[in-house]
Parts: sequence; C-alpha cells; structure tokens
Amino acid sequence: MAKKKIKFICQSCGYESAKWMGKCPGCAAWNTMTEETEVAAPKGTRGAFQHSAPQIAQKATPINSIETKEEPRTKTEMEELNRVLGGGIVSGSLVLIGGDPGIGKSTLLLQVSALLAKAGKKVLYISGEESIRQTKMRAERLDAVSGDLLIFAETNLELIHHTIEEVEPDFVIVDSIQTVYHPEVTSAPGSVTQVRESTAELMRVAKTKNIAIFLVGHVTKEGQIAGPRILEHMVDTVLYFEGERHHTYRILRSVKNRFGSTNEIAIFEMLQGGLKEVLNPSELFLQERSSGTAGSTVVASMEGTRPILVEIQALVTPSSFNYPKRMATGIDQNRVSLLMAVLEKRVGLMLQSQDAYIKVAGGVKLDEPAIDLAVLASIVSSFRDIAPKVDDCIIGEVGLTGEVRRVSRIEQRVQEAAKLGFKRAIIPKSNMGGWDFPEGIRVVGVETINEALKELFPQQ
Repeated sequence: MAKKKIKFICQSCGYESAKWMGKCPGCAAWNTMTEETEVAAPKGTRGAFQHSAPQIAQKATPINSIETKEEPRTKTEMEELNRVLGGGIVSGSLVLIGGDPGIGKSTLLLQVSALLAKAGKKVLYISGEESIRQTKMRAERLDAVSGDLLIFAETNLELIHHTIEEVEPDFVIVDSIQTVYHPEVTSAPGSVTQVRESTAELMRVAKTKNIAIFLVGHVTKEGQIAGPRILEHMVDTVLYFEGERHHTYRILRSVKNRFGSTNEIAIFEMLQGGLKEVLNPSELFLQERSSGTAGSTVVASMEGTRPILVEIQALVTPSSFNYPKRMATGIDQNRVSLLMAVLEKRVGLMLQSQDAYIKVAGGVKLDEPAIDLAVLASIVSSFRDIAPKVDDCIIGEVGLTGEVRRVSRIEQRVQEAAKLGFKRAIIPKSNMGGWDFPEGIRVVGVETINEALKELFPQQ
C-alpha cells in the first residue's frame, strides 16, 4: 500500500515544511502554509501519462552540428497580439496570460480562438470556470462562433489529455490553470503542487505534439501570478493583462518571451462587443491633454520596439506639514525623490517645503531612465507656474551631477514626435550625431539640466 506523507506548502512561493509555521521562511508571507497529503507511488509503478511518452535515449551533441531554423509562426488578425508574441504564435509554445479578475483575459483568448478558427485552424477551448452554454453565450456576444472552435468544459487533467489526443487541435486554450487538477495528486485544485504538476504535463503535451497552448493564470492581491514562481520559469512566454477595471483601455505586456523581445506592449479598448486594438497609442494618451497648463510635459518613451508619447503631469504645492508628501503614479516614487534632490542641489530650487504629486496620464507605467528630463521639467513648470510650449517633446536621462545623458533609439522617438505634430524636441547633446533629423521638427541638444530649463522656460 502506498505511504502517505503530510507536509505544509506555502501557496505563495512553494516552500515546503514538515510542520506548520505562521510565517513562511521562503517569502516571509504570513498564513500561507497549507496542509497537503503526499501519496508515494509504489515502487515499479509509473505515472498516468508516462505510458504515452516512450523513453528515448538522448546523447550529448556538439553545438556546431545542430541544425537550426526559424520557428514557424501563425499570425492572427490581431496585429497588437502578434507584436507582443514576437511576430506570431510559435507552434509548440506554452503561453501564460495573467491579470486581475474581470480585466478581459477570457474575452481576449475567446476572440483569438475565433479568429484562428475562422482562418481554418482547429482550436480547443477548455473552460474550467464556465459551462459550455455560458461559453457559447459569451462567444455570441463577441461574434466568436465558428465550427472549428471546440468547447470542452473539464478540469480533470487526464480527461483533458485524452481529449487533446482525440481532437488533435492546432491550438489549445486552458481557462484557467488554477482550476485544473492532476488526478494522481491529492491536494486541492489551485494548490502549489497541482499547478506545478498540471503545467508540467501540459508543457510536455505542447512540446511532443507541437501544439501551442495558452494558459490563463489568476493573480494575487500583489499583482503576481498565483502559484509557485517556477510556473513562470516553466512556460515560454509570460503576458500580463493590465488596466483599471473602471477604465476602457487595457495593456497586454510581455515580461518573458523565449521567441521575441520582452517589454513589448499591446493596447486594447474594451467595448461592448469585446476588445478592439488601439493602433496609435500615442494619439490615445495625448488626446485629452490640456494646452497651456503648468506642470504638463510630453516624453517619448520606448515600450519594447515601439515609441509611445505620453503626458507627464506634476503638481507642486506648499506643504502644511513638517514632512512634505511625495506621491507618484505610473513612475517609481524613489526616482521622483532623486530628481527633486538634483533640482535642489544643481538648480537651487527650494522644494523641501513643497508637496509633490507626479502622474503619468493614461494609466501607463514608465520605468526607463529616458523620462527623467521630462519629469524634472514638469516639476519645475508646476513650481514656477509656467506652462511649457505645447509642441515641445522632452527626452533624456538625468545624472546626479545635473548632466543630461544619452538615451537609446533616439531616432525612433523623435520620428514619433514629428509624426504627431511636435515642433521641437529637447534631447541629450550626445545623441545629436549619426542620424538624420525628421522634417518639420527642430532638434535641440542640451548637456545639463540648466541648459534644458533655459530652452524650456526662457522667460525665467
């Protein structure tokens, strides 16, 4: 008879312990240790699915004798999704999509499934959270009904595995991985062990049968994909679906991609009929910008290979407390404090008694150093109550000594600004050579923040 072993596993990081502990030693989270029973299989037995995978002896191969070719990709009619995936869906890949509840993960994948099915591909949509009738009702609302789109409502991994072998689809959608359970694992669905084992089996199916599989993953209250961290290491691509539930715009961000560049983003608008692509995000983020307002500047930021123009707003007001507030939305708050310290030291602005609130308009998050000069200019504009020119675009990294440093892909940034009608671009002087300036925009190079402020605010 198989032996049973009781252990406690952290549901956040997967740390295992022989006894229960209030605080996990692995991730320092409280009350995340849950009891699970592990049944040791008798000697000589094999797993439920191992019989279908023959043991083939592999030998070490010299790397220069291995033949390689470009991975075949299937392009969808969603150009934004193709961009995030690196040019299309790679056959045999395992893609994990995470996001907050109600953000639109199932809607996106159901629309993609319908587009692939209408293109002649056989798609198997496995729903672990809805019945087949509920899925059909949602598909009718999204106009995503096709004869090649097969719906299967099941959470038993063994039945899912046999259905994939029977149907032989080109693509598989699993919604969601937290609802799937391995019949040989005694722990509850959604536990660390279940998620790890289920993902490992689906990864083996994807690689051996050359089927692209999409997994929907729930997220924790901290915004991380629920389950063990190894889940993100096992899959080929990790996508995060971001956005406020009460706003219509959604951002699909690539944080890991073995077949393309990371930090690519796709922008969608949630409408009554489903998600619609936003092909010009720069125009979207600037369409509600008010002209002639102090504290508002525009920066050309890079998201992967795409330049995006966004508005940075700052509000600097006298503080009524001994310790002034520093708040930032869409940008690192510590970086804002650093830039304000540079202003005090190198420009002589007394900001110690001022509250400062910084916001990136549109809900996008910026984390590259090329936005430093624009953030700094917004703070100075609000502090002095002087509005910068509406057709100015500001690009540059700021050092601690007050110098404006070189940034990458300056040509694409300036071209995007010129395309949207900006007349002047303030950039680092070290970026001035080696490329042709676009027509219709004047490019000004600066070496220090004092030079940049003189160009932006000549009246002061």
